[in-house]
Amino acid sequence: MFAIIGFVVVLGAVMGGYLMEHGQLKVLLQPAELVIIGGAGLGTLLIANPLSTITRIVSGLIAVLKGSKYNQAFYLSSLKMLSDLFMLARKQGMVKLEEDIESPDKSQIFTKYPQFLANHHATAFVCDTLRMAISGGVAAFDLDQMMEADMDVHHHEASQPVSALTTVADSLPGLGIVAAVLGVVITMGALGGPPEEIGHKVAAALVGTFLGILLCYGFLGPLALNLQKLNDAETDYLRCLRQGVMAFVRGSSPMLAVEFARRSIPSGLRPSFKEFEAACRGGSAAGAAAGKDDK
Repeated sequence: MFAIIGFVVVLGAVMGGYLMEHGQLKVLLQPAELVIIGGAGLGTLLIANPLSTITRIVSGLIAVLKGSKYNQAFYLSSLKMLSDLFMLARKQGMVKLEEDIESPDKSQIFTKYPQFLANHHATAFVCDTLRMAISGGVAAFDLDQMMEADMDVHHHEASQPVSALTTVADSLPGLGIVAAVLGVVITMGALGGPPEEIGHKVAAALVGTFLGILLCYGFLGPLALNLQKLNDAETDYLRCLRQGVMAFVRGSSPMLAVEFARRSIPSGLRPSFKEFEAACRGGSAAGAAAGKDDK
């Protein structure tokens, strides 16, 4: 949502300032320049990246427009899920979790938390680790290393769309110059014609440079940065799950293990201990978060 507001602010500020100087908007309407810059930018994206990366860029941009899902209510829900999971394991044994981790979509615990189930990587991240813990013979240190390796691989994969989008953004000013040079070439061919026609072609050439710089620094560059922040937010979430699971595997009580997870949440999103306690006692996670806002 804020990304869309940002787009409006950028366009409003640029166009508003242009109109304040009595500029004519129709001069900026140069479809040919946009085709050159946009088409060449898309071409560089296709040349440099496989289809899987391009697909992740599209899905990532959609996520940017929707906004981050990792808010306080989401973290509260995840902490409550970990608490339920650990309490079941403590009361009935780790083996009892086998049914839940083998079929998370049918689990009586996981199905109560659809947001967690919708994150397939996080679900596999927790279930695969618990599966190894239940199988026995795997030291806690080794489990921790497995989770760290999983996070590193996921972070590397998530950074590829960001790097690709940043590369395209950095290329746009240069492609704008290409469009401007082509406009100059066309202008040179029109020398000797009416001054109005030459002026129009020079203006079209300069619009190419303008579009390249605006698209780079006003749109694609900030989008890439926002996408990186979404990836960082997901890494923070996986770190929270890792801290909780590993604390429990090492022998901590369910409450202490969940507290390890809570303390690893970024401070701006971390629910208080009382909010978490209220959620576990029967209040919904969303209700606990709303209660804090009412105060």
